[in-house]
Amino acid sequence: MNQQQQQQQLGDGRRHDDDAVLAEFLSSLMDYTPTIPDELVEHFLGKSGFHSPDVRLIRLVAVATQKFVADVASDALQHCKARSAAVVKDKRDKQAKDKRLVLTMEDLSRALREYGVNAKHQEYFADSPSTGMDPASREE
Repeated sequence: MNQQQQQQQLGDGRRHDDDAVLAEFLSSLMDYTPTIPDELVEHFLGKSGFHSPDVRLIRLVAVATQKFVADVASDALQHCKARSAAVVKDKRDKQAKDKRLVLTMEDLSRALREYGVNAKHQEYFADSPSTGMDPASREE
């Protein structure tokens, strides 16, 4: 046997192992209940033009979405902690006993930017103190 034939047999063996692992993973998805409901995933896949009767595929998308959301949330938390640490350094005189973290839109935007998602939020400007009040109760 020459080297090329040996590599081809090894490649076929690895491909067979990969197929077996994939089949096992897909079958395990039938027993798994993801955080994101199947109906919600089917709805948004349908809105994008994708329809599949295979529940395993729907759950695979749900698991991938759940992982993405968890990764973004974790990264946003790291940005929040870094921002809070910078604030504490600036105010060493006032030792803050309150260690609660406040996640801001800026933290989330930075985390999403790392994944190629550009999320911008509108600034809120009030034209007058009565902005946001019921129009009937305004005195103008």
